[in-house]
Amino acid sequence: MSSLFEAAETAALDGALPLAARMRPRTLDEFVGQTHFLGEGKLLRRMLQAGRLQSLIFHGPPGTGKTTLAEIIAHHIAAKFVSLNAASCGVKELREALDEARHRLTVQQSKTILFVDELHHFNRTQQDVLLPDVERGIVTLIGATTLNPSFSLVSALLSRSQLFLFEPLSEADILALMRRALGDPIRGLGRSNVTCTDEALEFLARICDGDARRALTALEIAVGSVTSTASDNKATAGVVELAVAEESIQRKAVVYDRAGDMHYDVASAFIKSMRVSDADGAIAWLARMLEGGEDPRFISRRLVIFAAEDVGLADPQALAIANAAAEATDRVGMPECRIILAEATVYLARAAKSREAYDAIEAAIESIRTGRSEQVPMELKTETAKRIQNKSHHAGKE
Repeated sequence: MSSLFEAAETAALDGALPLAARMRPRTLDEFVGQTHFLGEGKLLRRMLQAGRLQSLIFHGPPGTGKTTLAEIIAHHIAAKFVSLNAASCGVKELREALDEARHRLTVQQSKTILFVDELHHFNRTQQDVLLPDVERGIVTLIGATTLNPSFSLVSALLSRSQLFLFEPLSEADILALMRRALGDPIRGLGRSNVTCTDEALEFLARICDGDARRALTALEIAVGSVTSTASDNKATAGVVELAVAEESIQRKAVVYDRAGDMHYDVASAFIKSMRVSDADGAIAWLARMLEGGEDPRFISRRLVIFAAEDVGLADPQALAIANAAAEATDRVGMPECRIILAEATVYLARAAKSREAYDAIEAAIESIRTGRSEQVPMELKTETAKRIQNKSHHAGKE
């Protein structure tokens, strides 16, 4: 009887789970994204196929599948999956998990995947506690972190682990996940009798910044908001349109075509606002691009070019600031990099402007293209060239 009660309780709990948790992929074939290391023939796929798995560090933004992939790997190699959160786990809990893994290996000959979320929260002492059992293979560590592990993990642990960088999911990946959820009658929303317009789905895919969890949560809210219950307790049909999708994620769709004329028009307005030292206008156009889903790296590249081309020698520090902003943008990504881009934008807009170097190199190149090629004057040649020319000159006299 108890098993019946347990089954009923499990079903109830599964039904209470958010859509993102219910739709979490369970196999490698269901997993979406990260094809640069998990696609056919790629490193992690080959490691799993060969059964030669070492400790792994997953580094990347939230909602890109780090926890999910760790669970899939544990199932794939038939290992016990033990999960800890470094933000709330002390040395005592860590030692207990390691002791249990050692007992599991020696008595049951069963492997353990120790998944440590937010691994960057572990201090040096906790990492030192973990290291010996990682070295001896008592556990296979899979750590997940949103920060660069090079700055937060001890070198000994890094050297014994394979690092995999998770990238934000593409809009195509997010769309595939949402459509899978809409069509799944068991774990997803297939029984809701609700349809979604392409415009609504594309908006959610674009606005979620590559975060599958955020997109599926917004989709669940949108579908729930248009589902009404009739007197016979059956869901009546509803349609999730763009306005519903906007409300579900509390963001308006920005009219911005990243592949068309608007992409270039807004970028031009952004540059011209900085050129006339209109910091407020430049920030407004920056916000328009970011809210429209523009790649922040495109914006950072424009800032570097502007610093060299328009600010130039009037403020040589501007190029260093723009370049630092580009590197930081590439490192942290959205949404935090919006602050970095805003700081660089304001600085460049307020900076003095000089196109002296730009005009000089343009004029020199034009002169070379249209004029006659001149020889290098003797006084500017290398010493070797001078000696060779002098010898030739003397030989000619003899």
